[in-house]
Amino acid sequence: MRTSLILMAALFSVQLHAQVKKTTTTSKPAPKPATSGTGIALKNRTDSVSYAIGVLDGTFFKTQGLTGVNSTILGQAFKEALAGNTKLTPEQCNEILRVEMEIMKSAKVQPNIDQGKVFMASNKKRPEVKETASGIQYEITTLGTGTKPVDTSVVKVHYHGTFLNGQVFDSSRDRGQPITFRMAQVIAGWQEMLKLMPVGTRLKCWIPYNLSYGLQDYNGIPGGSTLVFDMELIDIVPGSGNDQ
Repeated sequence: MRTSLILMAALFSVQLHAQVKKTTTTSKPAPKPATSGTGIALKNRTDSVSYAIGVLDGTFFKTQGLTGVNSTILGQAFKEALAGNTKLTPEQCNEILRVEMEIMKSAKVQPNIDQGKVFMASNKKRPEVKETASGIQYEITTLGTGTKPVDTSVVKVHYHGTFLNGQVFDSSRDRGQPITFRMAQVIAGWQEMLKLMPVGTRLKCWIPYNLSYGLQDYNGIPGGSTLVFDMELIDIVPGSGNDQ
C-alpha cells in the first residue's frame, strides 16, 4: 500500500513537472504596440484615439469627394480647437465646408448631368417628342379622354422607371400593382406630367435631374441623373380636388 502511494506521488510529480516545463517553453513574448497601415506605432490610448479620429474623419470626407488636405494646417487647427483658441468661428467653418461640399458634389455628378444634356438635345429632334417649358420631354402612347388631375388630386398610376441606359430602378408594372398617391407627394417632374394627362393617358417621359431628385443620390439613383418613366394615369380618386 505504501509503495503504491509513493509510486503515485512520483508519477504526479513527473506529470506536474512536465506541465510546468511545457508551459514555460511555449510562453509567448509580450505583444508589440499596434501599428497603422503606414507603420505608425499606436503605443497608448491617446495614439489609438488620435488615429481613430483621423480614419473616421478622413473616410467621411473621402466619400464626399475630398481628394486632399493640408495635414499641417489640419493638425494645427485640431490643437487650437482643443485649446479653445481658433482663427475661425464654428459658423465660419461650417460655411466653408458647406460651399466646398457643394463644389465636390457638383463635380461628382457633373458626368451624369452632361450625359442627360447630350441625350435630351438629341431626343427632342424626334418629331414625336414634345418638350415642356421646364425641359421635360415626353411622347404620348395613348391619349385618354378623362379628367386631368390638379394639385390636390389623389391619383392611381402605373409606372416603369429606368435610367438612360435602360436599367430599371423602380417599377409598379414589374410588381403588378399600381400606386395611389397625392400629387404633392411626388417629384416635380411627375406633378407637371400628370397635370397634362387626362385619365387613360399613357406616355413616356424624360425628366431632367433638377425636376426629379436633384444632385443628391437617392435610393440607388445617382445625383444628376436624367430619368425615364413610362407612366399611365389609371384614375383620379373621387372628391380629391377635381370638381372642374
